[in-house]
Amino acid sequence: MRRFMQHIKEIYPFLKDPKNVVITTHQKPDGDAMGSSLGLYHFLVQFGHKVTVISPTNWADFLDWMPESKKVLDYERQTVDANKAIDGADWIFCLDFNTLSRTKRMEEKLSAATAQRILIDHHQEPQLDKFSYGISNVLKSSTCEMVYDFIVDAGHDDKINATVADCLYAGVMTDTGSFRFPITTAAVHRMVAHLKDKGLQHSRIHEELFDNFLENRFRFTGNVLLNRLEIFYEYNTALIAVPQQDLIKYNIITGDTEGLVNYPLSIKGIKLAAIIIDRGEERKASFRSKDGFDVNTFARKYFNGGGHFNAAGGQSKDPLDEVVAKFILAMKENKDQLSNYQF
Repeated sequence: MRRFMQHIKEIYPFLKDPKNVVITTHQKPDGDAMGSSLGLYHFLVQFGHKVTVISPTNWADFLDWMPESKKVLDYERQTVDANKAIDGADWIFCLDFNTLSRTKRMEEKLSAATAQRILIDHHQEPQLDKFSYGISNVLKSSTCEMVYDFIVDAGHDDKINATVADCLYAGVMTDTGSFRFPITTAAVHRMVAHLKDKGLQHSRIHEELFDNFLENRFRFTGNVLLNRLEIFYEYNTALIAVPQQDLIKYNIITGDTEGLVNYPLSIKGIKLAAIIIDRGEERKASFRSKDGFDVNTFARKYFNGGGHFNAAGGQSKDPLDEVVAKFILAMKENKDQLSNYQF
């Protein structure tokens, strides 16, 4: 019999009962994924829960400033310890992903786990039958905002200390594009004001996230914008295609390509921006949009992906040139939606 996810409020009465808890998120976690995971970690340990945070893969160095990030297990490198934590868990919180497949090699282990899986996520079309409890809300700016709501709605505002505030702010700030995306609601600003009252030092977090890159990343960015950016003015579209040789030449590591897809959106008239990166084992694509173009539907239809209306991603095992050709064909198929803006 198909079971349906119960609302997350059903676990509120049990938060004070210490349990073995695992928190996990999607592969290659970003600021929202890591911020929500560690923000929830610092909240739950105050009740005496034994909490283990597991990332399916490694993560960007610029997230290492987050308190207790050194305790996060990398599933690919610490598989034995991670599996032991999953086997002993009572609860598994699944943050910032809608389907178990987004946990890469963890999917099989999570699917077979006897623990109750609890979802907190803001992506479309969640895999509801895989979760015992949870909440999914595409109208929320970030999973960090949802973790904040979870804490407040459960009646534990007093547990939001400066550490929790730092982690949650990092995620909501990055997922809203420093508060410029349309998903930045009045509730987001009220949340930030509340976190400031709790001791948040926002300037320091901006410095940790945006002012800690190495010279090679800037030279790589310059190469991308000069040599890898193509503009299709007829379709109000920009495409960046990055071959693996560029990643090797500039010694690019996880996180160094973060935000590159946003650059072309600052060009007047561009409605769709895409970056396709040859990661060796697969080609990863990211899409951003404005002026009413739905990249979630675009990514799902053409690139086995998905996400949000204005921000989505996908992947392919095909060679880079074939993925680029597929993108151009998809762009042309959507000409009616993309070409209605005049330069």
